[in-house]
Amino acid sequence: MTTPNIEKRRLAALDRLGILDTPPEERFERLTRIARQYYQVKIALFTIVDSERQWFKSRQGLETPETPRSVAFCDYAIQQDKVFLVADAAVDPRFSKNPLVTGEPFIRFYAGMPVREPSGFKIGTLCIIDDKPRQLNEIDLDVLRSLASIVEDELERAYLAATDHDYVHVSHLSRAIHRAQNVFLTSDNERAAFEQMLSDLLSLTGSQFGFIGEVLRHEDQIPYLKIGAITNIAWSPETQALYQEVERRGLIFDRLDNILGKPMVTGEVIVANDLETDPRRGGLPSGHPPITAYIGIPVFSGDRQIGLIGLANRLDGYTARLAEELEPLLQTVGNLIERKRLYQEKREHQKSLEQAANYDSLTGLPNRRRLTALFEQELFEAKQRKGLVSVCFIDLDGFKEINDEHGHAVGDAVLKSIAQRLLSSVRAHDIVARLGGDEFVAILRDVEDERVYARLLEAIRQPINYRHYILNLSGSMGVTVYPSDDADADLLIRHADQAMYAAKEAGKNTYTLFDLDSHFSRKERVKVIEQIGDAIRLGQLELYYQPKVNFTRQCLEGFEALIRWNHPVLGLLSPGYFLEHIEYTEYARSVGNVVIREAITRLQEFADSGLPYTLSVNLSPSHFLGPDFRDDLASALGECPRDIRSHLILEILETTALDDTHKVLKNLQACRDLGVDISLDDFGTGYSSLDLFRRLPAQEIKIDQSFVMDMLDNNDNYRIVSAIVSLSQSFQRRLVAEGIESSAVETKLIELGCELGQGFFYSRPMPLEKTLEWASGFTWDTRANSPEP
Repeated sequence: MTTPNIEKRRLAALDRLGILDTPPEERFERLTRIARQYYQVKIALFTIVDSERQWFKSRQGLETPETPRSVAFCDYAIQQDKVFLVADAAVDPRFSKNPLVTGEPFIRFYAGMPVREPSGFKIGTLCIIDDKPRQLNEIDLDVLRSLASIVEDELERAYLAATDHDYVHVSHLSRAIHRAQNVFLTSDNERAAFEQMLSDLLSLTGSQFGFIGEVLRHEDQIPYLKIGAITNIAWSPETQALYQEVERRGLIFDRLDNILGKPMVTGEVIVANDLETDPRRGGLPSGHPPITAYIGIPVFSGDRQIGLIGLANRLDGYTARLAEELEPLLQTVGNLIERKRLYQEKREHQKSLEQAANYDSLTGLPNRRRLTALFEQELFEAKQRKGLVSVCFIDLDGFKEINDEHGHAVGDAVLKSIAQRLLSSVRAHDIVARLGGDEFVAILRDVEDERVYARLLEAIRQPINYRHYILNLSGSMGVTVYPSDDADADLLIRHADQAMYAAKEAGKNTYTLFDLDSHFSRKERVKVIEQIGDAIRLGQLELYYQPKVNFTRQCLEGFEALIRWNHPVLGLLSPGYFLEHIEYTEYARSVGNVVIREAITRLQEFADSGLPYTLSVNLSPSHFLGPDFRDDLASALGECPRDIRSHLILEILETTALDDTHKVLKNLQACRDLGVDISLDDFGTGYSSLDLFRRLPAQEIKIDQSFVMDMLDNNDNYRIVSAIVSLSQSFQRRLVAEGIESSAVETKLIELGCELGQGFFYSRPMPLEKTLEWASGFTWDTRANSPEP
């Protein structure tokens, strides 16, 4: 965005040019005709952008002589130094609602190259317009640049012909302006720009010595001069040290009683062509060459003096007319001097208007509202360039503890420090925002290396020194990448948020990439958690029973109870659909209690019917390791007789037994004290030591079905099964093989000495009624090929 001061000088240059509201001229008409014909577009224009309007010096294919500046595409074009291209205005958020797009001339495509007047200000464009979307290749862009350059040549030719310059050639002046602008527009090296302009000023005026400085003010408003560039004369060693001081940190002139200081007081051009006798001269540094003639030219921004140029020893002396002819370059000097100040003023002004609505008051970062607008623009530009956009959702680990322990003042300081670190870790075009609390979002463009994400977290991890505290915290970050995740801005942030929670679950202080599989799994988890409470309350959960046979006695030993969900919409659901989603929630305990109570009721019914069956139930790891498990089990058993309790077998995963050895041993012993048997399920998949295995009060081991099912075809699995059989015999533990699907596997297990088995070879899990019917007809000879339930 052009600053008000630059715009004022631009309009002044436009006025000096004297082109506004002049009749059409063939030299420009010819160029717009060429542009229209070459590009085969509906409209070609040479536009002039005035303060309130866009006026067409030459127009092809358009009747309207001007439009309001507020709707002018060319106003965007003159804000930059290259071709401004809009491939399809109807989908560009900057222009989609523009009346020139929604109405006549129905602009869809626009390409405009800025046109400069001789002193360097962009006064308008050479542009082409069409009512259909278009793309231009690099050759086409070069043609438009060349045509715009010819327009500039014509403007300069007319300016030179109409203006009398006694001292400075306008073409030389124009080139000096271009050089200065290129330096400070393409580089942050302000000193290099000052030195370039000083060199040009010396060359343009034929002066030997000179300086350029910035007029600043002390707290009492008394002005002083900070030198930006000064001629490096081969002075004495003493004065050479003075120049080196300028090189290091800048030279200060604060005397107002000599010829250097007087323009800072009067604001007038000072000319002295006989400095030796001039009473205003003051002294020169020791060793400085003689000064015969001098001109001091103040540089203004509006009514405020912001700089000073001093030139010395021109052969023919100086006049005030020289300062007038240098005015365009003086404006550029003013632009450079004001660059920092205007930027800061603009930032402060923008903050005052937008802070409450768009920026976080604590950190100054964009808030959620501003982030949405910036993010949508990033996505639009990514589509245009076919690029990537990474969305990083960051939540601080340990911030609440710092805030609680040290207070909100320290917490606020931490948040401001983290905000600055994140900004320092990304590029200028990337976006960092604060959503509130300790949540931040970074929008990164075209990240190809994941180490960029790690760098953000590394910045957060660095200790924070605040007053007498050294504070440590980390960050958990979720990342999703557009267009792999092809969603809108709001959904992309939500996806990154979900990935952040996965990073938290992975142990914090890390980042996790979002993937759709995980996303769908989380959606299923939310759906299950929302519905499982009603399922428990309405009795939709049901136990199915899979038989266990005794190889030694060739009889039916009992059953394993497996939970099913009779969902009112989705039908019968297996435990794989919902159990993993409720794990580590309150519902894991609720469902576990339902299963245990149902199993005890079933065992009492078996006993009443004279059936000697055992019944195994699976325990949720989080329920088993939870603080309420022993009380839950005792409550469910109630007054159940000891001989019935002994038929209840609680299965826990071998991996669960490794989680918290002390708590596992304590809870297993509680089960034994209550008269209930324990079975280690999926044995062989964990890495329990022999010592732990010896100490676990489990009466039964279940070999995981992954080893049993292909033990005849996989020697490794066969050896594992054989080893587990030997281990169980050595420690006198009952052994169950699950996953038996053929008589051959059954035969081999019996040969190895396995006691019990279950699997589809005998029966799939069945409802209670069918289970009892199946059990009543069971014999060893009819055990196989039972009909499915």
